[in-house]
Amino acid sequence: MTEHSGAERRTAVARALEEAEGPLSAAALAQRFSVSRQIIVGDIALLRAGGAHILATPRGYVLERRQDGVEHTVACVHTPEQMEAELTAIVDAGGEVVDVIVEHPVYGQLTGILGLSSRYDIGEFIRRVEAHGAKPLSDLTGGIHLHTIRCRNEKSFERVQKALANAGFLLNM
Repeated sequence: MTEHSGAERRTAVARALEEAEGPLSAAALAQRFSVSRQIIVGDIALLRAGGAHILATPRGYVLERRQDGVEHTVACVHTPEQMEAELTAIVDAGGEVVDVIVEHPVYGQLTGILGLSSRYDIGEFIRRVEAHGAKPLSDLTGGIHLHTIRCRNEKSFERVQKALANAGFLLNM
């Protein structure tokens, strides 16, 4: 493809993300624009370099949009086998798991964008983790990690905190 057609495709990719109801995978975008997945990954990198706020979630790319409600960070700890239970406790209490954050001794803060707001989202995430043989980021830190939690209001966030505390997932030092 020529440079001009690449620029046109990137404009079309950005438009597709703006109009999308949910995440769009690189594979789906590649099929839509008749290019390889790697071309789309490069397009996304160039769009980001140009200032687009595109997030890579476990289910695909989304444009970062300002969300209503409140966001708080919680410190959690659990085993890899408890990951699904922890995530479910959060969404069942009315929260969205925006991300997971760990402190790596070499790289510093590592953040994984999650965007999990339902049991369906969690199920898809867990399936992808298992399909790829991936380990949770918290595996790097003995199970200790942070989550950014988005809720409709403070009362919802208090429910999330209570659910995490009752399940023994909140880090208490």
